[in-house]
Amino acid sequence: MHTQDLHHRLIPFCRHHLEDENAEVLDVDTMPGHAGFSYGFSVKSHGETSRWFIRLPPPNVNWRGTADVLRQVAVLNALDGTEVPHCTIQWSGDDLKWFGCPYFVVPLLDGDVLRVGPGEWGSRLSEDQCLQLGREIMEALANIHRVDPARASYLGAPVPFDEDVKRWDRFYDRAADPHLLALVPECREKLLNTLPSSAPIGIFHGDFQTSNLFCSLDGHLKAVIDWELTGVGATLNDVGWICTFSDRAAWHQGSISRPIFLDPETLSTLYVDAYGDPLPDIRWYRALAAYKFAIITGFNLSLHRRGKRPDPSWEQTKLSMKPLIDRALELLG
Repeated sequence: MHTQDLHHRLIPFCRHHLEDENAEVLDVDTMPGHAGFSYGFSVKSHGETSRWFIRLPPPNVNWRGTADVLRQVAVLNALDGTEVPHCTIQWSGDDLKWFGCPYFVVPLLDGDVLRVGPGEWGSRLSEDQCLQLGREIMEALANIHRVDPARASYLGAPVPFDEDVKRWDRFYDRAADPHLLALVPECREKLLNTLPSSAPIGIFHGDFQTSNLFCSLDGHLKAVIDWELTGVGATLNDVGWICTFSDRAAWHQGSISRPIFLDPETLSTLYVDAYGDPLPDIRWYRALAAYKFAIITGFNLSLHRRGKRPDPSWEQTKLSMKPLIDRALELLG
């Protein structure tokens, strides 16, 4: 949706929900990120100005899966009353009269996502500050995994272990630069042949990594954000995911290398300290994460090149498609 159109729609929405016929929407900005369907806006009402964040589904898609923003509403509501730092839903719904699609609105936080690249604010944190922030992050993750999935029944049944491997097949078939994914079939077979026999089941975030961790600039976690991949299933998926995103061996090493927060072993230890149980089969979950993100990269690269969802950053990320699969195979032995 164009920001001008959204601005026009937000005026009656805010006046209705704030019960102020004189409420003014002062600005609407597209928020940073790959999705491009999140916006920040300011409202002046009753003599005060407040800042808000609104999430809408992508245009011209079915409102299911990652495009079903009400899944995010379900999990954020389930986190209310827990110790997980998160954004509290202010307004949400599927009444099409406001925006022509489902939506949710939360207060806009001050701070930034965790950025650890050269010159970024996170790279200026001391070693002790990084470790403390890592502890806060992994404690938040452990607390997410303790939430009763029945509190978010909208998310549906748990994802079977084998389905979490097979459901990426259709994206692999549509990926750009398939030569970089030549070892995907071998990796897929090894994943299926070494499925964990059991694992803790609960709510998982689905994309638990630094760009979805919103922090104060002095290094404290303020909210876990961007829940579009959330679901119910093996919670160790999240541990494997953040470990893979912090694993230098999984990423292209060149003039522009992926910035790393804490190493996988440290993150795993902090999670075990917070959750209280060991991490069975963690190498399998790290391999699965690498496998999935290699395929996701190829698919998003295809969307970019076909003009479906332009984002030139995938041209850089593609350099890690083969290293990710190679690392997955190494972890699987």
